[in-house]
Amino acid sequence: MSLGESAAHSFTVDDPASGRSLTAWVSELGQDLVVAVGGGERPHVGCVVLAQPAPATGGPTRWAASCSVLTIPPHKEEPIARGVAARLAAQCGRVAVVCAGVHEDRLDRHGIDDYLRLGERLAEVVAAAYARPAG
Repeated sequence: MSLGESAAHSFTVDDPASGRSLTAWVSELGQDLVVAVGGGERPHVGCVVLAQPAPATGGPTRWAASCSVLTIPPHKEEPIARGVAARLAAQCGRVAVVCAGVHEDRLDRHGIDDYLRLGERLAEVVAAAYARPAG
């Protein structure tokens, strides 16, 4: 295998109360991360975020993230894609490209909130899996 010598790994977070879930498929491309996030009835590409680590105040081992966003109107997945990408860049110190698409017919405000919470949890899980060891 080339392009980083790793196959995609998948991570899924679930909300048992609503029955909703989000899945991330992650590949390493050299030192960088490429992530596809999907959920709902028809996962798709609705938004793409490129996050680059930037030194944060607080020392040379602390990172922040600079993000560039492309959204296909009228999609609204930016908070999920940006959250995952920024978390990976800041916590792992790695460039991350995240595309996200979640579709569920007749999604209401509660459903949107469920997916936003799932996005935050997914960002935590993936960042923990790809964090570089200290030192």
